[in-house]
Amino acid sequence: MRQRIITGVIAGAGFIGFTIAGGWLYTGLLILLALIGTTEYVRMNGVAWSHPSALLGYAGVLLFVLPWSEWGIVIPSVLAIVWMLAFLLLALTVVTKNKTTIDGAALMLLGALYVGYGFAAMREVRQIEDHGLLWTFIAFGCIWASDIGAYFMGRAFGKTKLWPSISPNKTVEGALGGVLFSLIVSAVFALSVPEVISLPKALVIGLVAAVAGQFGDLIQSAYKRVRNIKDTGALLPGHGGVLDRCDSWLIVFPLLVLTELLPV
Repeated sequence: MRQRIITGVIAGAGFIGFTIAGGWLYTGLLILLALIGTTEYVRMNGVAWSHPSALLGYAGVLLFVLPWSEWGIVIPSVLAIVWMLAFLLLALTVVTKNKTTIDGAALMLLGALYVGYGFAAMREVRQIEDHGLLWTFIAFGCIWASDIGAYFMGRAFGKTKLWPSISPNKTVEGALGGVLFSLIVSAVFALSVPEVISLPKALVIGLVAAVAGQFGDLIQSAYKRVRNIKDTGALLPGHGGVLDRCDSWLIVFPLLVLTELLPV
């Protein structure tokens, strides 16, 4: 626990610093995390990083997460990227005479979308022209509050198992505590900057972030059970890998962007 706390404080402080700095520091960090996360995803699926399907997965992630518009480069829409990547991966099954199976192609497509667009959404939110840093901290604040609330409320009051076959330690009481903490944090933001965000909208963001964030955690837990692994990586001692730490982020940010709850 001591190692977990020390690592969490150092990594958290560093991440917040990069987020405040913005620009290439933040973008570069997200690109690095996306590439490490993709490596974890490829490895947990038993595929070598140099395999053609994995290389296509990396390419898809980079198409999503790199700031092409800042370089004056126009790239296709998200839908077009997904379709082209799907076509190339399916074509690979033919070229390799099914050494790359359709299941393997589907896994790499899913990974590129899950990891690539997840981190791309974080970059898009930080780059919002008006108050990008504030919107980023609202989203992260709600996610982190949900994590903290679920942990401590679960330990204090947890009795009813939430989803024991997926994550045996999570409880309904903890999940509700996470929602409550997220709503409180979102309300604090709204009351602090009412000229930027209204209380009703903030509460919706808090609710969505808490529920979607907990699903993001459960999704990663379910996948690790299928692959029979404890952690996706060992980047952060006591915390696991990038996908272990960013599982909520990868679901919450795209959802807030796609629902237009954040003004991207």
